Amino acid sequence: MRFLNILEKKFGRYTIQNLMKYVIALYAVGIAIYTVNPSAYMHLGLDVNMVLKGQIWRLFTFLIPYNTFRDIFYVILKAYIFYMIGNQLENAWGSFRLNLYFFSAVIFNIIAAFIVYFIFDINILGSFLGFNILALSTPLDIIYSSLFFAFAALYPNTQFLLYFIIPVKVKYLAWISGAFYIYNIYQFIDAKFYLGTIPILVSLANFLIFFFATRNYRRVSPREFERRAKFRRQMKEGMRYGNVTEFRGKNVITRHKCAVCGKTELDDDDLEFRFCSKCDGNYEYCMVHLFTHEHVKR
Repeated sequence: MRFLNILEKKFGRYTIQNLMKYVIALYAVGIAIYTVNPSAYMHLGLDVNMVLKGQIWRLFTFLIPYNTFRDIFYVILKAYIFYMIGNQLENAWGSFRLNLYFFSAVIFNIIAAFIVYFIFDINILGSFLGFNILALSTPLDIIYSSLFFAFAALYPNTQFLLYFIIPVKVKYLAWISGAFYIYNIYQFIDAKFYLGTIPILVSLANFLIFFFATRNYRRVSPREFERRAKFRRQMKEGMRYGNVTEFRGKNVITRHKCAVCGKTELDDDDLEFRFCSKCDGNYEYCMVHLFTHEHVKR
């Protein structure tokens, strides 16, 4: 988190505010382009071979989703969910971190295409990026999945209406989506088609980084184990000297406890306690019994 704060201070002025409005605009651009000229895909997709020949614009235009006007209702629904999730993440993280998360997903998509091209000598054309075998049509779908997983990690109990009727918590939808990806990875490995696993892992790498970077590892840290051991020692010591009191159904270590009547600071905020200098040992008494108790001698 400290590293992100440093990045934000240094590059925060370049942040695109309300990023999701511009992302959603790509859907409208895609519908317009591919309705007029469906073959435009061949000139806009992420063809690594053509990028290496100088068509640099493909590194940006591959984000334009391939949709035609006949898909308008499906596109509107998908864009609305995409927009809502993105806005919620921007409210939670701030504009800079949403920008960083979104564009890192874009960069990882590009990296996936180049890895497959150079290692396997296969050119993954355009917006499909090899995910047609997963029934995912565009890089925006992959980025959407990445945003969806991040949203589920932050707001796991948010409910979506499946088919506009069935309320389902987003964490369950995320688990189903995750199982879908794992199943496809297993199929690829089982078929020894390792090429198929690379785009999945690389394209979702930003979520994996986000997830593992935001986990609370303090519970399994050596310092936490030491703290727990120290607490157990204090509890045993408190039981030995009688400083453990049951309060509201729980065992509580009190700071003060009268050796005669057993009253603690939990019984009355106005009680005062003193140690007796004539008793052998650490014996503490309330003001009522400080001068009337029988001194303990060993």
